[in-house]
Amino acid sequence: MRPAELYSGTQAIPPMTRKSSKSRQTGTRARIAAAAARLMAEDGIDDFALAKRKAARQLGVTDAQALPGNDEIEAELREYLALYQADEHPQRVAELREIALDAMRALERFNPYLTGPVLKGIAGPYAEIELQLFPDSVKDVEIFLLDRNLSYDTREGRRYAGDRARAVSVLSLTWDGAPLRLSIFDPRDERVALKTSQAGRVPDRAGITEVGALVRNDPGPA
Repeated sequence: MRPAELYSGTQAIPPMTRKSSKSRQTGTRARIAAAAARLMAEDGIDDFALAKRKAARQLGVTDAQALPGNDEIEAELREYLALYQADEHPQRVAELREIALDAMRALERFNPYLTGPVLKGIAGPYAEIELQLFPDSVKDVEIFLLDRNLSYDTREGRRYAGDRARAVSVLSLTWDGAPLRLSIFDPRDERVALKTSQAGRVPDRAGITEVGALVRNDPGPA
C-alpha cells in the first residue's frame, strides 16, 4: 500500500469512489427537494424542516447529510408552482397579501411587519398570514382583538437573537376568512435580527408601505 493511501490507519477512499458517492448524494438531495416542494405545494405544509423529513421518509432516505437546504427546496417549490399552479397560485398570493395589508393597517399602532410564505410569494393552499408586532405589551394586542370580538388562541413561541433564545407570544385567529398568526415581540426587538431557529436565517419582512407596493403590483381578480 502506498503512503498516500494511508490515513489514520485506514485505507483512503479512491477518488472515483468519493466522486460517485458525492454524485449520488447530490442526486438524492435533488429528489428530496423536489418531493418536499410537492408536499408544500399540494398538502399545504409550510414548514421546510417538516417537509424535507417527510419527503426523505417517503423516499426511504435515512442519511441526514443528504437532506437539502431550505434554499434548494424553495427553488424547487417556485418551479413547481410556476409549472403546475400557474393560474391559481398568483391569485392566491395576491388575495392573501390584500388581507395581510388590511390587517396591518388595522394593527398599525403595533408596528406590524409581514413575513413568511405570503411575503415570499410561495404560500400554499393552507398558508397562514404571518405578522410580527412590536407593541408596548401583549395585553394591548389582546384588548384590541377583544374590543373587535375577534377570538384567538395563544401559545408561546421562541425566536433567537444570535445564540440567545427569546420567548414570544403567538396569537392565532381568522382575519377576513384567512388564518392569521401574530408573533408579538418586545418593542426593543424591532431592530434586532431575529431567527426562528438558532441555526436558521433571519427571515425577510416588510412593513405596510412595502406590502402596499406588492399588492399594487400583484395580478387583479381573474
